Amino acid sequence: MAALRAPVTGCPWDVEQSFETIAPYTIEEAYEVADAIQRGDMDDLRDELGDLLLQVVYHARMAEEAGAFSFGDVVNAVTTKMIRRHPHVFGDEDARSAGMAKGMWEKIKAEEKAGKRTARLARGLHAEDHGQGFLDSVPVAFPALTRALKLQEKAARVGFDWSEARPILDKIEEEIGELREAMENADEAEIKDEFGDVLFALVNFGRHLGIDSEAALAGTNEKFRARFHHVERALKASDRTLEEASLDEMETLWQQAKHAK
Repeated sequence: MAALRAPVTGCPWDVEQSFETIAPYTIEEAYEVADAIQRGDMDDLRDELGDLLLQVVYHARMAEEAGAFSFGDVVNAVTTKMIRRHPHVFGDEDARSAGMAKGMWEKIKAEEKAGKRTARLARGLHAEDHGQGFLDSVPVAFPALTRALKLQEKAARVGFDWSEARPILDKIEEEIGELREAMENADEAEIKDEFGDVLFALVNFGRHLGIDSEAALAGTNEKFRARFHHVERALKASDRTLEEASLDEMETLWQQAKHAK
């Protein structure tokens, strides 16, 4: 990576990159790791883990160039963190014999968070309001459905939660009613807001049913792809294209795919 980033002899594209431009690739590689795991392809998983590791190296190299930290610092930091968060494994015989105390992980994380905030203030950095709240440790960069789930799970730890799933259906219907009203008012901002409320309520409902919304939607995405591909193959078998087929024709083939074993 140092060679790729070398100003004169390196790769022009790599030299031009920054944390901001590389971040989307980092997220993409993480998704490709998850995809390889879901498909059970160990060869792909090996390759994708390498690609993800390269992203870590890339960010660390740019940080080193800026005089902030190096790849070794990244490794040392996570090693120290894992030891600190597992006193029942590393060196604390009392914790080891008793097992991990309930809430210990969250307690240690909270202490780390407070320490980071103090360090920011000591360096003269502005301590924004974001980062002080109970839910602010849930990363903003998470996919929206995943972040909704994580926010709800964390709020539930302090009792802010529905007691069962069924009443959430009423909440979903209430939110849909508000969405209908926003549509009647033709208020684009309100429509977007109410649509988000419907999605958030659906995630909450799924959580109470033991369903991860991100995983459920991923499954539906794949089901849609497979059924649409069936339509495409059926049309191709009759020397027709998707563009040539009518909506009624595609719907008929869709229903065949839907009921196929």
